[in-house]
Amino acid sequence: MSETSLRRATAADAAAVRALTRQAYAKWVEVIGREPKPMGADYDQAVQRHRIDLAFCDSELAGLIEMIPQLDHLLVENVAVAPAFQKRGLGRRLMAHAEEVARAFGYESVRLYTNQLFDENVRLYGRLGYRVDREELTGRGVAVHMSKTLAPSTQA
Repeated sequence: MSETSLRRATAADAAAVRALTRQAYAKWVEVIGREPKPMGADYDQAVQRHRIDLAFCDSELAGLIEMIPQLDHLLVENVAVAPAFQKRGLGRRLMAHAEEVARAFGYESVRLYTNQLFDENVRLYGRLGYRVDREELTGRGVAVHMSKTLAPSTQA
């Protein structure tokens, strides 16, 4: 993959966050028969209330990760990679970034949830060391809740 840089999203980025998320999740509409939750989120609010970091590849917005600090962990609310950049390792890089953010906040774990039917995502998170904590039947399907206990940072 070409050179990748990260920066925090600002209020001015809300429309771009919304557009990229809708593009990234569009493939799941047919799988679950509706738009996934992130496609309808209020990103005008999210960029103000959550930490959203944007990934650029050669100055093109390629992906993002939305994180919400909780009392005892960092919650990954959304990982979205533009279709043109999928299958290149950017999702893995964004997840590794979230783990570093969690360590910087002093957290020992990262949690996330995904739709059970997003099987490739569940497998990816498993390969990254996340374990399934529970499955929850919701009005939107079955949510798979996963977490990872972080090793201490090796950076000095």
